[in-house]
Amino acid sequence: MDATAQIWTYTKKTAFYLLVIAIVVIAVFPFYYAILTSFKSGTDLFRVTYWPTSFSLANYASVLTTGSFPQNLLNSIIVSTAVVVLALLLAITAAFALARVRFRGRGLLLLTILSVSMFPQIAVLAGLFEVIRFFGLFNTLWGLIFSYTIFTLPFTVWVLTTFMRDLPIEIEEAAIVDGATPWVIITRVFMPLMWPALVTTGLLAFIAAWNEFLFALTFTSSNATRTVPVAIALLSGGSQYEIPWGNIMAASVIVTVPLVVLVLIFQRKIISGLTAGGVKG
Repeated sequence: MDATAQIWTYTKKTAFYLLVIAIVVIAVFPFYYAILTSFKSGTDLFRVTYWPTSFSLANYASVLTTGSFPQNLLNSIIVSTAVVVLALLLAITAAFALARVRFRGRGLLLLTILSVSMFPQIAVLAGLFEVIRFFGLFNTLWGLIFSYTIFTLPFTVWVLTTFMRDLPIEIEEAAIVDGATPWVIITRVFMPLMWPALVTTGLLAFIAAWNEFLFALTFTSSNATRTVPVAIALLSGGSQYEIPWGNIMAASVIVTVPLVVLVLIFQRKIISGLTAGGVKG
């Protein structure tokens, strides 16, 4: 009986690790193959190989030295960073009101904020386009920052509100006794305690803005204001019949590597931020 139980336990462990390996391979293989393709040139691009057979930086040199890709990369950095700053600033103040200030309709307001994120982008595209054109933000980075912030705020407000509710009320009361204003309480008391949630929401907002395609394609019309997802989609070859797979893969690797590095650096804070409020004592 003991031998049977050990065999069954070993079988379950083996099956579990095989499943984990399969998931990792399926998730990582596209990026791995993109890296392989980015180092190929000429006819090697059309040969299916799963191990490095050639090494050329021509695709990277072509992407970074021709066209407007460096400008598009800078645009993405500016837009994504601005979205994170604005979203966190607005979300932490809104979270303080929703988590600490008692007023009628607070729960309904929070549900309304969350429900905004349920609308697909295509459903509000026409209306948002009219708003952006009315304010003169079409084909500007401010138009992208404005639209991205609108869709980022519901998630950031919800996560920060949940996290702020779990902070001890005694800390806030002590600050009030010392004469602290609400802004001082937010910046000097709550923010140092909310770094896991701030890192989580900030990083996810950055990734969402960095990868966004539909708004960037619709609200910009020139290479000077386009972000990298649109720039990659519009990469063209020497003729209308040529698809520059090497350049596309090189650009994709350049765009993806910073996100992977950020996630690996902040992975522990991301996990603790996402699980905030999930366990009650």
